[in-house]
Amino acid sequence: MSRYKLPALADLPHFGRSSHGGATSLPRRLLAFLFDCLEIRRQRRALEALDERMLKDIGISRCDVEAEISRPFWR
Repeated sequence: MSRYKLPALADLPHFGRSSHGGATSLPRRLLAFLFDCLEIRRQRRALEALDERMLKDIGISRCDVEAEISRPFWR
């Protein structure tokens, strides 16, 4: 599941629960997947914006950045 908390939905007692126990609903899993993809996109854009000095500080090269930002969003 996602690391995001949905405060507006957290107070609903049965949101995301099926009648078969504690299984998470498909819409909630899709929403979590969407949030994860958006977070990955945000992180990759921030990584792409770093200059050479900053990349050297964190120990990666521009080639590493290019490889990361060219990956599909689901990986």
